[in-house]
Amino acid sequence: MINEVRKGNAAGVVDLTEGELGTRGTVETRYAEAAKASEVMGLSVRENLRMRDGFFKNDEEHQLKVIQVIRKYQPEVVLANILDDRHPDHGRAGRLVVDAAFLSGLSKIETFDEHGQPQKRWRPKQVFHYIQDRFYEPDLVVDITDVFEQRMEAIKAYGTQFHTTPDSSKGTQTYISTPDFLEALISRSRLMGKRIGVKFAEGFVTQKNIGIKSLEDLVLNET
Repeated sequence: MINEVRKGNAAGVVDLTEGELGTRGTVETRYAEAAKASEVMGLSVRENLRMRDGFFKNDEEHQLKVIQVIRKYQPEVVLANILDDRHPDHGRAGRLVVDAAFLSGLSKIETFDEHGQPQKRWRPKQVFHYIQDRFYEPDLVVDITDVFEQRMEAIKAYGTQFHTTPDSSKGTQTYISTPDFLEALISRSRLMGKRIGVKFAEGFVTQKNIGIKSLEDLVLNET
């Protein structure tokens, strides 16, 4: 995403929940951390749909909320949670976004914007799923070497969640609050980078075939 921002493309994040069930931090600190991360990444928009953390469903009510925001911003590409992961919210969110992205292209599904005006149908060209806790063999690997430090800075903006300072060891510890978790993120980026012959990369999974216009777009591992 940071790569695209550097190219001059608009990018944004829509959070589904406020993370109110998180062991560390509060809803207020999550919003502050999200704002800081958004600034680091250079996002054009950050919005929260305020679904119920841990208990939202992939049903009509929630699909319509996602359809509304897809039609509002009309993204060409959507990055969504992986379809199955350690945290049940991740897989459920991934499936919710996939279903909503398809349904958003159906003209007979009516939605309205915040001013009560009818929205036009819109279907993203592609939905990619980023790999989270569990490892999946990627369908697409993106070179993030040039933006890696910026990416890590955005992650560390969530100071209540990750081990970013010596004080992070205080309070209740969680699966993601130890130094080992951040080290694992770095190691995975190195592993993905090795796959394509670069220093750092990020892998994505997709349910659709990936097409390119030119073979020159390929990043080839010459080693």
